[in-house]
Amino acid sequence: MAAVNPEFVLRLESLLSRVYPKEHIGDLIKKILHLGEKWNYGAHRSTQWVDGTTIYLITYGDSLSKSDQAPLATLNHFANKYLSDIVSDIHILPMYPYSSDDGFSVIDYRRIDEHLGGWRDIQHLSAHFNLMFDCVINHISRSSAWMKGYINDEPYYRDYFIAASPELDYSRVVRPRASPLLTPFIKADGTELYLWTTFSEDQIDINFKNPQVLLESIDVLLQYAASGGQSIRLDAIGYIWKELGTRCIHLPQAHNIIKLWRTILDEVIPGTRLITETNVPHHENISYFGEGDEAHMVYQFALPPLTLHAFLRQDTRVLTKWAQGLNAEAHYPKTTYYNFLASHDGIGLRPTETFLSDEERKYMAQETQRKEGRVSYKDNGDGTHSPYELNINYLSALTEADDSTAIKVRKFLAAQALLLSFIGVPALYIHSLLGSENDLEGMHQSGINRRINRKKLTLDSVEQALTQSGSLRAEVFNGLKKLIALRRSRPAFSPQAGQRVFELGDSLFALERYDPKTENRISCIFNISSQSQPFKLAVEGKDLISGEAFGGQMRLQPWQVVWIEHKLKAPQRLGRLRRWRKRLFRR
Repeated sequence: MAAVNPEFVLRLESLLSRVYPKEHIGDLIKKILHLGEKWNYGAHRSTQWVDGTTIYLITYGDSLSKSDQAPLATLNHFANKYLSDIVSDIHILPMYPYSSDDGFSVIDYRRIDEHLGGWRDIQHLSAHFNLMFDCVINHISRSSAWMKGYINDEPYYRDYFIAASPELDYSRVVRPRASPLLTPFIKADGTELYLWTTFSEDQIDINFKNPQVLLESIDVLLQYAASGGQSIRLDAIGYIWKELGTRCIHLPQAHNIIKLWRTILDEVIPGTRLITETNVPHHENISYFGEGDEAHMVYQFALPPLTLHAFLRQDTRVLTKWAQGLNAEAHYPKTTYYNFLASHDGIGLRPTETFLSDEERKYMAQETQRKEGRVSYKDNGDGTHSPYELNINYLSALTEADDSTAIKVRKFLAAQALLLSFIGVPALYIHSLLGSENDLEGMHQSGINRRINRKKLTLDSVEQALTQSGSLRAEVFNGLKKLIALRRSRPAFSPQAGQRVFELGDSLFALERYDPKTENRISCIFNISSQSQPFKLAVEGKDLISGEAFGGQMRLQPWQVVWIEHKLKAPQRLGRLRRWRKRLFRR
């Protein structure tokens, strides 16, 4: 066995003692060190942190298909042909055998779904791209070996799940769904019981109070990191610890388990990034930064609904107010925001609870339904339900059915440019990159609301559309490719660069990015309205997007975006530099 870092062992002991009884700690540490030896194949991995060239693609393993080829091989072909100068990292949504929920009811965490391909395909893809794997460790499929062992009362699996009485009071429990919290099961010996099922009857919550479950999770995480998972997404991670009489979300034990995982990965396979997925109000979401010792990145869940709200209302006031409060949140080394607008899920409304009124959320729900989308609801615990998620393609949500292709492209690229401008690391959903719209047929045939934004595409049809001048797919793809090339070439867009959000009027969103090392400075101005908007800015420079000079004032056309690269005049520069240095010192 390799020499053990004593500080690592002390850190393990400290974190474990916050979660588990004292009598388990010594044995747990010994077994964790053994797992470290087992999986320490990735110690050579680069520990370089994210920078301005880091851009994620979010995709299912089979979002693209080609006859007589495994979907993961098709993804590899497409990525190498089209994406090498667009994205650096590819997030493959759950790629394991599953029984429902498009992959999120995992049957076996350690295998690749044979319909997608195998670990060799993952290895090929990781040769040219960093990869992000999903770790769906809050729950597992009822068809899993774990659940079958539990039902058959096998001693090893006896405490893997959470049995509970339906007679108790669960009114305080935070629910992301309107389905029953408890699901009845019958064990092999005829015993009837209820198990905790936060998300669905096919997604059985795992019992982390059992130390063996913790060890299983560590083994899975280390396997992912050793198999090419530079980043690991922790799905629905806020729900992993339950205590009756509490909200059963964001409990201290959950935070400490994530810190434990972070500690282990930093030691065993350094350079692995943990990203927490917690679709909750903003102040709760950012708690997963911990004190710089928890998540490397948190999903920026407020950005998609607040951006959509600004575009629908043609009013940036709420978006601006929220964005102005971001600067001090991810101030620890190697932490930042994971920014996105669209994903495989819908557009979550819970992150807007402290920013939008119930009336404004109702308006967004009505607009979604008007555009043929659906609204998913959550159980409030008091017998009432409220909108939880808007199920709609993001391009379709922003645009009108009778908009011309040019207008659709203009609106959509304005929103995507906002995503690319924001402090943090951007992630593009494959259907955003390819200019997809609502898949109404897929939603209606399946009866699953989220299928509206999960269409399976053939490689041939995508390639044909990308070569068709003027098509929606080609215009969106090429427009994003241009914006991304500009972003990746400018230090001001680095996650380490600063951000200042300022006000230029209710129809304009404005922010400035600034890199103190190179003094590269870019003012990003967005017209999110259907009317032209004048503005003034006390700088001189050039709009990177159009290439035109900027002399201090201009009029933006509807849905137009400018990225004005400039330098401040000497007195302004000195004062601003002092303020930036103070901010960086606090970081």
